[in-house]
Formats: sequence, C-alpha cells, structure tokens
Amino acid sequence: MSPRFDAHDPESYERPRRRTRPRTKDRPSYDDAVPARVTTVDRGRYTCLLDDGTVVTAMKARPLGRKAVVVGDRVRLVADTTGAEGTLARIALVDERTTVLRRSADDDDPVERVIVSNVDQLVVVAALADPEPRPRLIDRAIVAAYDAGMDPLLCLTKPDLADPETLLEIYRPLDVPWVVTRAGTELSDLRERLAGRTSVLIGHSGVGKSTLVNGLVPGAARSTGHVNAVTGRGRHTSTSAIMLELPGGDGWIVDTPGIRSFGLAHVDAERLIDFFPDLEVHTDACSRGCGHGYDAPECGLDEALAAGDTTPGRVDSFRRLLASRERAEGD
Repeated sequence: MSPRFDAHDPESYERPRRRTRPRTKDRPSYDDAVPARVTTVDRGRYTCLLDDGTVVTAMKARPLGRKAVVVGDRVRLVADTTGAEGTLARIALVDERTTVLRRSADDDDPVERVIVSNVDQLVVVAALADPEPRPRLIDRAIVAAYDAGMDPLLCLTKPDLADPETLLEIYRPLDVPWVVTRAGTELSDLRERLAGRTSVLIGHSGVGKSTLVNGLVPGAARSTGHVNAVTGRGRHTSTSAIMLELPGGDGWIVDTPGIRSFGLAHVDAERLIDFFPDLEVHTDACSRGCGHGYDAPECGLDEALAAGDTTPGRVDSFRRLLASRERAEGD
C-alpha cells in the first residue's frame, strides 16, 4: 500500500510541537539604555526627563509588571529616545530606589500604594483654617515619612485665618521643622527648606498645595480650587502626581493629588521608636514585648519621665504618633 503523502508533500512534514523554543536564562543587558527620571504617569504613558533635559514619552516593558513604575523612579530607556513628536520609548529597567513613600487606603487594607520614590523630604501641607487642620492626618504622614527614611517638614498655610501657634504647640516637642507661608508672598522660607532636596508635598484637598507649587515654579500652571462651604472639604484639582524642577536647578518638588486618608497598614509600629533615639535609650528597661504605648505596663519611658530624663511633651508626642498607627483615622 502506497503512503498517503510522498516525501516532498508539505503535509507530510511533522508540525512543530508546542513549547519547542529553546529556553534561556540569558536576558538583555541593556548596556546602551538611556538613563532618565519619571516625572509624570498618565494612563500607561510615562513622561521621562533625560539627563540632558530632553523630555521623552515612554511605555513600560511588560516584564516590569502593572504598577512597577512611579513618579520619581530612575529608569533606563530603549527604542526611540529623541523625544520627537509621535515617538515612543520603552522603559526596560527601573533602578534601585533609595526611598519609597507608601500608603494604604485604610489601616486594614493590605494593598500598599506607592506614591513616589527617590524622595528625601516629605512636606506635610496643612491649612490653619478653611479647611480646618486634621492632626491625625498630619501625624500619619509624619509616621510614613519616618518609615520611608525621609525627613518630615510641616508647612502651614492661611495664617491670616488662624494663629499658627495653636497647631505648632502640638508638634514642637517632636522637633519636626516647620514653615508658615502666606499666599502672594515670595515663599523665601519654604524655598530655603527645599533647596538642594527632592521633596514631595502631601495634604488633603483645599490646603493650598497647588498654589504653593505655582508660586515655587513659575509656569507650572497647577489648577487651584476652593473649599466647599458645606462640607469643609476641598475639591480635587490635581489628578496625578507630577515632579517639577525648582528654578535654577535648586532641587525638585512632587505635587500630589489631595488625600482624605493615609492608612499605615504597611508600617510596623515597633519600628517607630527607632526614629526617636533620645527615647529609645530608655527602652532597655522595658519589659519584654513592651509596645511603649499609653497603657504599656512597666514601660521604660514612664521610668525616664519619673526620673526627669526626658520631657512629658516628647513622650506624649511619640505615643500619639504610635496610637495614630493603631487606630482608624477620623475626619
């Protein structure tokens, strides 16, 4: 019996089986990739700034994952990096981050949201009135700054509506630096604090972050809004984070959308004492497993207070921050 196909019939050839492509552990080195900094993220497109000042639009390589690139990241670009209209580069690599600022939506939310990376100063912007300051939100932002290895800075706006001293009394024992700004002024005190640093501005809507950014970076054109007279809350005017260079190349700032909660599910409460070395030295006398909180039995901080080795304001401020990590935030 003759075969169905002769030797030269294409249908007689064995079709390749699935997954026959040789696998290799070798990956591209991207030695010729161009370094850049991510300044904005918008619907899957990343605005990147090259070291020579060229602005490039890029997409993310699939192996990096869905949320692997954020504002502030130092990345490596391949493909077209000319920045010409209609061109698109590709983010092939993300450099190791020096700092990462995270938050969760709520204290019981296991999902962390990375806000920004490679920032060394967190500026907590709070209005003294209209809207009223929210100390719990400020506390939580300070805790997040400590956890991320950033220096906190408290920036108070609208001093014409309320006395700054009322709020400063709460934070002075923490030794958190502060600055008071007035709309329409040259912002020289704030500029001095931002000089030579990369800072991110955090605060709820209506406190004046975008107004500050417009004053610090002429031409930034960040939208500003008003505070609802009924709810006392501001309207979201910034919809995405953006990194801007200060005039004269004297530092960077990141403006972020207004927030209404700052969950700290990702923060280990036991680490907080590490950021208070003057108090940590007294915890050697604590009982095992001491949480150093208000109701902690036989806490070394209480013994230090009794001996006059520290101040009540300093211990109370630390314990207030500790408690802010352990309870849900209220408006």
